[in-house]
Amino acid sequence: MQKWLSWTIGLSLTGMLVACGPTNQQFAPAILNSRYTDEQPALSGDGRFIAFLSNRGSDRQMLMYDLQKRELVDLLRLNQQEVIIESPSLSYTGRYLVYLASTQGRTEIKLYDRVTKRSQSLTPGYVSWLRNPSISADGRYIVFETSRRGQWDIEVLDRGPNIELDIPNG
Repeated sequence: MQKWLSWTIGLSLTGMLVACGPTNQQFAPAILNSRYTDEQPALSGDGRFIAFLSNRGSDRQMLMYDLQKRELVDLLRLNQQEVIIESPSLSYTGRYLVYLASTQGRTEIKLYDRVTKRSQSLTPGYVSWLRNPSISADGRYIVFETSRRGQWDIEVLDRGPNIELDIPNG
């Protein structure tokens, strides 16, 4: 009885020490709902991917989750230090991700291509406020709100006929 009691107490103390130990903040759990703050979800048109903002790392970052494989998707070169990102929107298969990026008080709409793993600014000449970007299913059009005329208006940006469209099996 005494041996059993000492084992129980020893295991309980060990469990408490492990639970109270330091955690690795860089580890991002590969689950959709976690103990971290996850917000602003966007669902791809085919229903496979969710893009969202999270504080799972040391900074707030954009993450993408594959509902089919049940794992996080690598968004290489998307998240950068000292850049605030928000308002994600996904094309049909999640190839294109449109979002707002703010650096030193300047906000622009950016498009991330998961195939090339590169971001590009879609609004480099805009000096007005921008918000709520949304990409069409095929990835050609982006709509957003702008205050260019002193009020909130909707603008449509056409990426042109020569882009690779995001179409199923395309």
